[in-house]
Amino acid sequence: MIPKDSIESAFCFFHQKQRIYQYSTLDWQKDDIEYAIGDYADNMNKELYSILAKGRSHFLHNHSTFAEELLDAVEELEKMLG
Repeated sequence: MIPKDSIESAFCFFHQKQRIYQYSTLDWQKDDIEYAIGDYADNMNKELYSILAKGRSHFLHNHSTFAEELLDAVEELEKMLG
């Protein structure tokens, strides 16, 4: 069972960073967000991470798929809170 506060915390952090990432034109800012999200993902509830990753290796750690994966995570977390 995943604690509700783990879902809420991940949603708040990911949602905030996704909105900034989406509209940022600064490469250094996007890099900082990728690093922060990757670090958060490494330390978050493992069961929740597994559900969000859906079997994708290096979920939220791959630059080329990061934007799409972050959006997927935000949408999935929102459904879980719904």
